[in-house]
Amino acid sequence: MKRAARLLVMTLLAVMLAAATVWGVLALHVALAAPPALRDACAAGFGLLGAGALVSLALQRGRWVLRAAFVLGFIALLLWWQGIEPSNDRQWAPEVAVLPSASVDGDAVTVHNIRNFDYRSEADFTPAYYDRTFRLDELESVDLIAVYWMGPDIAHTMLSFGFRNGEQLAISIETRKEVGEGYSTIKGFFKQFELYYVVADERDVVRLRTNYRKDPIEEVHVYRLNRPVENGRRLFLEYMRRINALNERAEFYNTLLTNCTTTIWQNTRVNPGRLKFSWKLLASGHVPAYLYDIGALDTSLPFPELQRLSLVNARGIAADQAPDFSARIREGLPGVKQ
Repeated sequence: MKRAARLLVMTLLAVMLAAATVWGVLALHVALAAPPALRDACAAGFGLLGAGALVSLALQRGRWVLRAAFVLGFIALLLWWQGIEPSNDRQWAPEVAVLPSASVDGDAVTVHNIRNFDYRSEADFTPAYYDRTFRLDELESVDLIAVYWMGPDIAHTMLSFGFRNGEQLAISIETRKEVGEGYSTIKGFFKQFELYYVVADERDVVRLRTNYRKDPIEEVHVYRLNRPVENGRRLFLEYMRRINALNERAEFYNTLLTNCTTTIWQNTRVNPGRLKFSWKLLASGHVPAYLYDIGALDTSLPFPELQRLSLVNARGIAADQAPDFSARIREGLPGVKQ
């Protein structure tokens, strides 16, 4: 039994050392602000420390030296990692250059810097913003928008809040990229992107995806959420609180923990009976099916039929710049009053 217990402990130590080593090598390779040669040398050096610590598990002599070297190196790595801070002061890409904000006065919420770009193509646009005041007592609906571009398992998800006068305010949680910077899933694990809430007119954030993104083509699905309107109002206020908080202090995006979908889930915790965590929140393409299974979407149709009817690309292309774009893309959607 002692031998088995020792073997188990050594196996767990080996797994922990290997995981810490891989994380450290990747963190240094991705996030260290240094010339490429120095960055790679530091990553390789930490990898050697980790390899030495792993080898020490099988040694009788010299093992404590190797382990101490790794521990000291890991402490230094953590101190460096903790020193990497997010910022609102960078050379931002034009589409994320302006931070939205909100002013709350009783039941009236004025949203500042709502994005509504005039697109000629995905990369060619004229920036434009406006402010608008919304009344909480006129908020009547919340829609989930799921955008697919790489198969059924992964989707970009966002919410759109609907008001009595037919207005929709869409909010998409994304990375705040700098000029010339592209998205990388791996970099998203290592403090390389700030978190950004795109607060937009649907003629911007939805039409961009239905009408202009072609490589690859993005499929846009709109689902009406079947939840009490009070939940939607609390969630709207929580979004406004988070948007203002990001104005005051920047935060990092994380590919796994604070992405477009998990952050929505975190925001919904302001409501009673909040959504239980599920692996489908990580495989975000399955979020609509998860919501269907718990009765948060229209269940009068089988889910495959609901999913088919929720596709709005053709309607988005037809509506284009029409003032009633939001109403036109919802024509015929299940659960939506016409």
